[in-house]
Amino acid sequence: MKKLVLAGLLLAGLAGCSSDEPKVLNLYNWSEYMPQEVLDRFEKETGIQVVYTTYDSNEAMYAKLKLLDDSAAYDLAVPSTYYVSKMRKEGLLMKLDRSKIEGFDNLDPELTNLDVDPDNQYSVPYLWGTTGLAVDTADIDQPVTAWADLWNPEFKGKVMLTNDMREVFHVGLRVLGYSGNSTNPDEIEAAYEKLKALMPSVRTFNSDAPRVPYLEGETDVGMIWNGEAVMAQDTMPSLQYVYPKEGIIAWLDSFVIPKNARNPEAAYKFISFVLRPEISALISEDIGYATPNLKARDLLDPAVANNRASYPNEEDMKNAEFQLDIGDDALQVYAKYWEKLKSGE
Repeated sequence: MKKLVLAGLLLAGLAGCSSDEPKVLNLYNWSEYMPQEVLDRFEKETGIQVVYTTYDSNEAMYAKLKLLDDSAAYDLAVPSTYYVSKMRKEGLLMKLDRSKIEGFDNLDPELTNLDVDPDNQYSVPYLWGTTGLAVDTADIDQPVTAWADLWNPEFKGKVMLTNDMREVFHVGLRVLGYSGNSTNPDEIEAAYEKLKALMPSVRTFNSDAPRVPYLEGETDVGMIWNGEAVMAQDTMPSLQYVYPKEGIIAWLDSFVIPKNARNPEAAYKFISFVLRPEISALISEDIGYATPNLKARDLLDPAVANNRASYPNEEDMKNAEFQLDIGDDALQVYAKYWEKLKSGE
């Protein structure tokens, strides 16, 4: 895995740019979510410096974008499914000029024009994926097939959860038979009580690089993003990615341009660059997540295209749930119980 840049990158090829060309793109993205090669090639081709900053949760990204004034604004961010809807409704996003985006027609129509952003007026799909179970089969002998298996007493001190409020509560809700998008305070409280019982088994929360606790032998079972599982399997073939029988957590991450972006033209150029089939294919092969770019899928190495962790089949997606915008009132209920859960109350 090529080393990813977490802060500013060196200028490249600026001498060949015209004076009116935007020189900097401030990209705000998830940790380990953009191959270095893509950034290097974009800089070399356009002369636009990429300043790459990361976050580990939608909540952190959203809070920072709301606080930043125009002088420190980002040009491009990558929120997950339901946060596109939330940010759009709150007026935090710039309406896109589709004429400045090349390659949008390459995208899978099943992943465009969703309820979170009708007609994709504010967002462009980047990658989609799932959050499922990771099992180190070298240390875990018994079969792990469901979220409910995490409560097995034998796993005490061996479980990892993502540091993501909605995802963790999604697990608790689905184990109880509720929707992962529940807005019912009683159901959310019940999920908290269920998750509270799991906490003695939880060794760590990690959304910076969820594969690392498994690679380092800190944890043996728990949650993981599918791309992280794929990357981990390069050096840890004993790590298995499991689609839990209660249903997988599905998500779509999209490019958005914040309302106060300083260089939206640079953002449009980068989106178009990523939408090139060969670039989208490179990204999917490098970091293990599924591309929504249909033309890119034709270019994928068969080992990637046929990897069920990256590209699930119909059976794998049975009972899958995409996370939805549940509204601020429900989010506040989740946040209250999330804080109690993390603080051990």
